[in-house]
Formats: sequence, C-alpha cells, structure tokens
Amino acid sequence: MCKTRSRTWKSYDPIPGDEMAPAKFTRKQWVTLFAIGSVHFSSAICISLQAPFYPQEAELKGATATEYGLVFGSFEFMAFLTSPFLGKYLDSVGAKLMLCIGMIIASLSDISFGLLDYVDDHNTFITLSFVLRMTESLGSTSALVAAFSITAAVFQDSVATTFATIEVFYGVGYIVGPTVGGILYALGGYKLPFIVNGSVIMCVAIIVLMVLPTINNDSLSKNDATILSILKVPAVFLNSVSVVATSISMGYYAATLEPHLRVFELSPVAMGMMFIISGGTYALIAPIVGRLCDRWIYPKQVIVFGCLLIMTSFMIVGPAPFLPIPTTLPMCIIGLVIHGVGLACMMVPTFIDSICSSIDAGFDDDISTYGLLSGLWTSSFALGAFIGPSVAGVLFDYVGFRNGTLFVIVIMLVLSIVVTVFIATEKKKPRSPKRVRLLSERPDEIEDDDPLPPPTNIPSDRESDRLLRSPNSYMVGSPTSTDWHVEHAMKKNGYGAIVNATAM
Repeated sequence: MCKTRSRTWKSYDPIPGDEMAPAKFTRKQWVTLFAIGSVHFSSAICISLQAPFYPQEAELKGATATEYGLVFGSFEFMAFLTSPFLGKYLDSVGAKLMLCIGMIIASLSDISFGLLDYVDDHNTFITLSFVLRMTESLGSTSALVAAFSITAAVFQDSVATTFATIEVFYGVGYIVGPTVGGILYALGGYKLPFIVNGSVIMCVAIIVLMVLPTINNDSLSKNDATILSILKVPAVFLNSVSVVATSISMGYYAATLEPHLRVFELSPVAMGMMFIISGGTYALIAPIVGRLCDRWIYPKQVIVFGCLLIMTSFMIVGPAPFLPIPTTLPMCIIGLVIHGVGLACMMVPTFIDSICSSIDAGFDDDISTYGLLSGLWTSSFALGAFIGPSVAGVLFDYVGFRNGTLFVIVIMLVLSIVVTVFIATEKKKPRSPKRVRLLSERPDEIEDDDPLPPPTNIPSDRESDRLLRSPNSYMVGSPTSTDWHVEHAMKKNGYGAIVNATAM
C-alpha cells in the first residue's frame, strides 16, 4: 500500500473522500436523530422543570432545605446506581423497547409528582417525593442509556458529531425546563407543570415507538462483557473519571453560583440568564467539537484542553484565592462562557474515545458494547452531578465560594496532567470504528498500519489511464488524490512513474 505520507494521528485519519464533504444522513438516520433528540430534550426537562417552585412548595409542607435538596439529588443518585445495570441488559431487553418503557415510566412518575399537591402530611409528602423522583430517574435513565446506544449503532461513522448534536437537544431542554416550569406554575399552580410535561413525554414515547427503526444485533450471544471488564481498559476508565470531574464542575456552579452572585443584586430574570450562559455556550460549541473529534483531532487532546478551560473558568468566576483581583460581573460572565466551551471539550470526546478504545481492546463492535458504554457514561455523569452539589454546599458554608473553587481547580489540574501523561506514554492510539470495519471487510486491501485506507471506488484500468493523462480532472483538492496517482502509477508503469504521478 502507499506509504508516501505519514500522519501523527493515523488512527483518526478521515476515510478518503470524507474530507471533502460532510457525511450525508439517510432518511432512517434523520428520523432516528430527531427521535433520539426528542428523548434527550424531554429527559432534560424532567430534571430541571421543578427547580423554580418545588422548594417553596416543599417548605409549605414543612420540609427543610436539606430534605428537598436530597430530593433533587436522589435523581442523580438513582441514575448512578442503575445506569450500569441498564447498559448491561440493554441487549436482552432491546434498545427500542427499553427507551419507550423508560419514557412511559418517566411520564407517569412526572404526572404523579404533580399530584403531591394534595398531600398535606410532611412525612408522607417527603417520602412520596423521594419515591416518585427516583422512579422518574429510573425511567429517564433507561431512555437515555438506550438512546446513547442507538446513536452509536445507527451513526457508526460519525458518533462524536451525532452525540454532540443530540447533546444540543439536552442542553436546550435543561435551559428551557425551569422557564417552562415557572410559566406553567404561574398559570395553573403546582400540578400543571408536571401534568403537561408528563403528557408530552407520553406523546413523545408513542411517536418514538412508531418512527424509530428497530436496532438489530446479530451477535448478542457472543458478547459476555461486563462493566468491570470494560473499565479495565485504561482509556475507558480515564474517560469515565473525566466525565465525573466535568459533572462535578457543573454541580458546583449549580449549587453555589446563585448565592455567589447575590452581591450584584440581580433581578430574578437576570439571575436566570446567568445560569443559561454556560449551558447555552455548551449547546453551541458541542457540535463543532464533535465534528473535530470525528474527523481531525485525537479526542484526548481535546479533553486536556477542556480541563484547562474549566480551570480558567473557576479561577475567573471565583476568583481563585491566589489571584489578587475582585469579583466582578463581567468576569463572571466571561468565566461562564469559558466553562461552557470547556464542557463541550470534556463531554463530547469521552464518549467517542471510549467506543474506539473498547473496540480496539477487543470488545465487540455491536449494540451490547454500546449499551455498556452508555450505561457507564451516564452513571459517571450522575456520580459527578451528585458529588458536585453536595461538596459545594459544604465548602460554601465553611470556606466560601472563592476558596471552594480550589476543589474543582485541583481536580482539573490533576486530570489534565494524568491525561497528558497517558497520551505521551500511549503505545498505540485506538482506531476508529470505521477503520475497524474496513480492516475486517477488506483485509486484502488495507493493512493495519496504513495511515489512510484506499477508496472503495477504484476506477477501471481504462479510466485510470485517462485520469493519469488528465490530472486536472482528478485534482479536486482531496489529499488522497496524489496518493492514488502514486500507487496506480507504481502498479502500471513501475517506480519510474512516481515522479510524474507526484507532480500532479
């Protein structure tokens, strides 16, 4: 095969022709994309809908801040516990069935949560709040784990780009949730937001059941992988730690940003806008990061960059105790924008890199592996989302926001060093799923260490001669054009033709 060029990140080299234009989705893929996007959107609203009004209602029932704070945290804690098991048994239940059942459970739990308005007893109210919040989490987590797996199965050649796209749906839902909840609460009281949201989720579940294509897997019985076995892959374990660290940073801001900004005496609307900055930036940047990871950049490099950005964000918003600068609103806004970019650089690469690393380690390239990785990713995120607010509250009470930022800064600093050392000592970078499939489908044409596999539509000898005589007809700017000319000239005319071929 042609060895005239070498690439630093040969494992992530684009397949010839992919550089020229973005991948075109089939009708099945477009339908799947919007169906999965609606699942992420509705799941995000489930998490954030009650934030503006549930604490006030809980206090009217005699609940303390600790009690209703734990009610909020129970959602993520349940997701952390159940995600690995849901991912493990995804292949047995079926991705589409698990997704739809999960959405139905979330819908019924959401509607039931609205009926707690009729419960006056304090202990009963809190107990049912915990139960319904955890069942809602179970349903939402089931849908998300299945959705991640379907994404990896249907969009095998652009996992990072697609993952980033559906994360936009999630980000928008997370931002819209409190706004929609507040408006519906003002219009119809405590019950209306939950009844409306639950009904919408039920409708989405029915639509998804009708339009989402069935995901077939022909090798279910051959895959005996477990969460523990897949965590033994160093890159997968490191990616999971990265997800936990990222969600810790999100949880820290979620729990303590509002009291930190009270000094500026912002209106409720302005305060709400401050919480949108980070998530909105993430939603805008995530597709770009996904495209870069799918086509050109080694994902772990992006993770290191994301660590540095999140560190910078906390040093600016705090500001960090070792920086002799005052807390100002413009600096807080800039810091939150940087945090949103850092989130995109941390969240998106971890999923695609885990898939590539696990497949390269010998795990099957099928829905079973995707299910395990989806469950692991969701569980890691939930763990960080549970740890972040819990630790942030304690630090805020004892040392304040400014000194507490050192918690996240140190985590990100250590993680960036570890990932950098991992990259420097990595013997072999993982191949993308597309390269793995090409190696298995065309073993006689592609060697494992080829920097670029050849195109599948090789012209006939007559057409090849015409192209060699008329190089301009093939010179479309593709970096594979010269490679193909060199290889064909060598095969037909010997090594002496290499000068003429490369001159094209």
